[in-house]
Amino acid sequence: MSTEPSRERLPFEPRQKRKKNPKAQNSSTNPQTTPKEKPSQTTVKQDKKQDKKQDLPRAASKDSMAIPDVVSKRMVRRMGLMCGIPSFLGIATFVVSYLLITQVGVELPHVAVIMVSMGCFGLGVLGLSYGVLSASWEEDIPGTFFGWQEFTTNLGRLTSAWRAAKTKS
Repeated sequence: MSTEPSRERLPFEPRQKRKKNPKAQNSSTNPQTTPKEKPSQTTVKQDKKQDKKQDLPRAASKDSMAIPDVVSKRMVRRMGLMCGIPSFLGIATFVVSYLLITQVGVELPHVAVIMVSMGCFGLGVLGLSYGVLSASWEEDIPGTFFGWQEFTTNLGRLTSAWRAAKTKS
């Protein structure tokens, strides 16, 4: 029994138990040898290989793994804001510092300009991650303005998936 509270599965979240492929089931029911013949050693090995292949979980279909369009647009909108604003400020740092040095005559240290622009670009990179995680992954729920509640929920889902994958391997 899991310690995690029961929750509904997201539309694009893969199922834990995957169904077997119907083609693989049909191939195992059709015998390769006739009843009169004794199966050779190679056909027995092939049957064992097919049985092993059937036991392996199949990849989920593309439709079940796809992110719904509403959720995808919500993520892109948040990523654009959370990454676009700091990236714009990083570029604007160079333009403003150039104008201050050439037009006004202010002496700015080169290191200060680079550090400020690097900080803005770094915030842009963090904004990409925050934009994806702060968007509501539920189709019907739009989420909050800043998305802190959604961020904590989605980060919890992400870390639990990492832990589950780590224990499997």
